[in-house]
Amino acid sequence: MSTTPEQQLPSIPADGLARLQALMAGGQRKLLGLVGAPGAGKSTLASALLRAAGTDRAQVVPMDGFHLANVELQRLGRAGRKGAPDTFDSAGYVALLQRLREQGPGDPIVYAPEFRREIEEPIAGAIAVLPETRLVITEGNYLLHDAGPWAGAAAMLDEVWYVDIDDAVREERLLKRHQQFGRSPEAARDWVAATDAPNARLIAATRGRAHFVLHWS
Repeated sequence: MSTTPEQQLPSIPADGLARLQALMAGGQRKLLGLVGAPGAGKSTLASALLRAAGTDRAQVVPMDGFHLANVELQRLGRAGRKGAPDTFDSAGYVALLQRLREQGPGDPIVYAPEFRREIEEPIAGAIAVLPETRLVITEGNYLLHDAGPWAGAAAMLDEVWYVDIDDAVREERLLKRHQQFGRSPEAARDWVAATDAPNARLIAATRGRAHFVLHWS
């Protein structure tokens, strides 16, 4: 019998599950941020938390939907650094978080963009957040970054969890991901060393600002 993607999701560590339940206990809308280095498993954790919270009460809104389009990265001369802080519409992301904080019963649906790895482009209006949604889970690299518009993101979030994982495991995941989406093994190693590794160091420096560190394996 085949296994569905939902069944393949790992279980959430007990301390993370307890923290999720406490966050949702009040019944009001809460925004939970998941931050961590590239390859830490943020999107997988977000999916597991969505399953635990219930798709009728929660929605995932990834930061990656705010990647600048490839044509704009080319214009700015930043295509070779895609994934760095200045290759996102950080002000747009913070503005969306504010809309999600303010959305209440009877308000219109808030639409968020989604990043599609198969085409390496963001798609506008791909994620619908309903006014009755009680938990919005957002995940990305720079939720605790304190430069430029990024500095406004943390204030929009009720909690931010830092997703911690062994660096060797994380980098192996990155190599496989880059090759899965078209890079040669050599090009994947070069990208991890030149782009992902500096970003990971920048993100690791924000760990002390997180409300909670979730050790993810």
